[in-house]
Amino acid sequence: MIPEVSITDPKVKRAAEIAKALGHPARIAILKILAQRTTCFCGDITEVLPMAQSTVSQHLKALKSAGLITGEVEGVRTCYCLNPEGVKELQIVLSELSNELTINCC
Repeated sequence: MIPEVSITDPKVKRAAEIAKALGHPARIAILKILAQRTTCFCGDITEVLPMAQSTVSQHLKALKSAGLITGEVEGVRTCYCLNPEGVKELQIVLSELSNELTINCC
């Protein structure tokens, strides 16, 4: 018997939210930039990525909203870090989805 799958399932919705956050190359690049650092990134990401500040801000907002990064205001700057809990959840979601997709592969 095939198990029922629903788009209203919280796990399905969360997986989609994470996938949407990863759905732009700039967001993947931002995650990689943050992963390369041993401390939070308090500089201007536009110095690393050739994009307008407003565009970078929108991408940071999407990553933060998905729980993949954190951001703390320090004076006039915001320091960004990977969210360890969000990254762990990302690993679990991708692993579970990958396993589900390969179990009955033709």
